[in-house]
Amino acid sequence: MFHYWPYIIISSVSAIVFVLLNSTAMWLVASLINNVLSDFDKILQSQMEWAAKPALTMNEKLKYWTNILILRETPAESLKVLCITLLGVFFTKNIFLYIKNILLRIVELKLVKNIRDRLYQHIQTLSLGYFNKKETGYITSIVMNDVGQFQSAVGVVFQRLFVEPINILTFVTLLFIISWKLAIIAIVILPLAGIAIVTIGRSIRRKSRRTQSKIAEIMQILTETLSSIRIVKAFVNEKEEVKKFTGESQNYFNLLLQRARLDLISGPVTESFGVIIGVVLLWYGGMEVLSKEGLSAEDFIRFIVILFSILGPIKQMSNVNIKIQMGAASAERIFGLLDTPPEIVEKADAVDLGEFRKSIEFDRVHFEYNDDDERVLDEVSFTINKGEVVAMVGPSGSGKSTIADLIPRFYDVSRGTIRIDGHDIRETTLASIRGNMGIVTQEVILFNDTIRNNIAYAQQNVSEDAIRQAADAANATVFIEDTPNGFNTLIGERGVNLSGGQKQRLAIARALLKNPPILILDEATSALDTESEKMVQRAIEVLMKDRTALVIAHRLSTVQNADKIIVLEKGEIIEVGSHTDLYNKGGLYRRLYDIQFE
Repeated sequence: MFHYWPYIIISSVSAIVFVLLNSTAMWLVASLINNVLSDFDKILQSQMEWAAKPALTMNEKLKYWTNILILRETPAESLKVLCITLLGVFFTKNIFLYIKNILLRIVELKLVKNIRDRLYQHIQTLSLGYFNKKETGYITSIVMNDVGQFQSAVGVVFQRLFVEPINILTFVTLLFIISWKLAIIAIVILPLAGIAIVTIGRSIRRKSRRTQSKIAEIMQILTETLSSIRIVKAFVNEKEEVKKFTGESQNYFNLLLQRARLDLISGPVTESFGVIIGVVLLWYGGMEVLSKEGLSAEDFIRFIVILFSILGPIKQMSNVNIKIQMGAASAERIFGLLDTPPEIVEKADAVDLGEFRKSIEFDRVHFEYNDDDERVLDEVSFTINKGEVVAMVGPSGSGKSTIADLIPRFYDVSRGTIRIDGHDIRETTLASIRGNMGIVTQEVILFNDTIRNNIAYAQQNVSEDAIRQAADAANATVFIEDTPNGFNTLIGERGVNLSGGQKQRLAIARALLKNPPILILDEATSALDTESEKMVQRAIEVLMKDRTALVIAHRLSTVQNADKIIVLEKGEIIEVGSHTDLYNKGGLYRRLYDIQFE
């Protein structure tokens, strides 16, 4: 926050100057009305009497100094000077108003940008477990909608709270200077308006909290539908999806309408209390003027002008409270996300693995996703030596993909230890663990970018030759050259313009370019047709050459040449051996193999 202080200090000074000039302007407006309506000779006489007095009240001093500024020999000349002075004061105060506003806007925009950046940075630190629990729409809504709502609140707070309280305080001071009796009447009525404003604000905060939650649900529906539009159309379910969306949209509309009713009633409520104050004071002050007791016509006019000038800042302050309540509801969600601790935390003294040299070892590993969930892995122990190709097979839900997620430490084990080169991975840096690994999964993740940038993802200063060589090794160059712009072709969101086999080969090219010593292949060919599978399998064979590989596969034909096959069932290792050994043993592996090749 320190680098914001110069902006805030200069803006605060500008705000004070603006308020003083604004008060001066209101005082001069009252003087203008008085000078036009009053007897000029009487004003001159009053000025001479004040000059002769040994002591003046504050009200008399202000009027005396004002007259020194604007009084001339004739009424016309005095009016001319007063008009020029008013013009100068209004012009100058608006310059300071602009300076104050632009500096605070800079602070506001920088502050909100930093919050959005912090949110995005924090999201990157959260483990996969968090994203399994929270929907994409929920997170997106916080980053975009809640931060936008918070920005609106911060903007109003900065722009109003820096001026209006000082404005009100200055005007109230002038009211007490003119007539403390009338000022006390006004102050007695004002708290009633304050109570109404606070009550409305609390209700708006509750409704804002529900509104932001509802827009998150709408964004989740929209995200899911757009990402699954092929399935929606295939099942002719467009009407149901529209019905679901419009239902949530109607609920959101109802919440917005309820909030709008409260929001829009605050202004009339504030103004109504202001009118009540004005009418009471008009009657009471007018009676004093008519009875010529205690209050002069000039002071009464000045009091009324300043009183009605104070209603604007009070009304603005009521809007500030509403914006604060709406922003507070968003802030709860923003800082709730920022305060979510990452489950995977790197220790301060974590060691760097360096390049992978010896082995990956699972030592009596237990794992469940949550404490109350069913155990996914139970007493799993095995070793993958450098240069080995180890395959994992087993029925769906046996824990194969979980093992693939534990090695790069996407999750932490519940009990037991995973070691790489003898180091507990919880004692090593995440960058050094994941930097040694290339991961190719069944669900290929590509970005809405060019083919070149997808292959070179996260690799800095990569040459065109290196990208092309990786594409060649992955059997991807042929289809790349058939695209409209070759390596510069945009592939669309999640690679929508490519076939499954083409996307998989780009993912392999990406892994090849990274050139990792450890390779994890999680069902990399199971979703492909026979021809694509053959091409991808050839690319995978190139990828696995001279590397340590963990291969997870349902299609057992792809793992027959593995150095070691580990068979899992219900989170436990039940068989280990080569293809021939396991087949001859006649256990689960034999049954799975026979089922596939019947």
